[in-house]
Amino acid sequence: MKFIKPIVFILLLYPILILIYWGFYDQLKLTAEPVEFILHFTGIWALRILLLTLAMTPMKDITKNVIFIKLRRMLGLFAFFYVTLHLLVYTWLDLEFDYSHLFEDIIDRPYITVGFLAWVLLIPLAITSNIRMIKKLGRKWKKLHKSIYIIIVLACLHFLWLVKQDLLEPIIYASIAFVLLAYRYIKYKRNDNIK
Repeated sequence: MKFIKPIVFILLLYPILILIYWGFYDQLKLTAEPVEFILHFTGIWALRILLLTLAMTPMKDITKNVIFIKLRRMLGLFAFFYVTLHLLVYTWLDLEFDYSHLFEDIIDRPYITVGFLAWVLLIPLAITSNIRMIKKLGRKWKKLHKSIYIIIVLACLHFLWLVKQDLLEPIIYASIAFVLLAYRYIKYKRNDNIK
């Protein structure tokens, strides 16, 4: 059991390590459009880890194993890391730190608006993901961290609106998000009825 966290940590680092490896040793993997490839790669992994974070509660409920809850905070922080990396790639490699262009994109392009909003909403979750802040905020901590439900919807919208032709991949991720959110809603309603 004590080896699970380090193993998961290494697995969560794997995408960025493989991306660095491709950058130095196998640039053909990055395709003819490397910036676009890296943007898509970091965005997909951010979304996958966000979904994995949301899946921890159902996994705990199904298996009755609390290890899933113990992994949730680390997963959430890695999701924030990959979302921040995704934004950094966009502002650095795509826009070359032209912030006036960034603000224009946030205002004029809806998929960037919702993606940026998702990142902004993740910031307080990342800042308060430590024992000291959990104790300090008390019940408010749980309320604050429920914004993950809004964030996952925004992330799925970002992906759906970004893709122009083949919608299969974003629809798959949106469907997974829908199932995970529906599970939370049903669980909430059941608990409400028991009271």
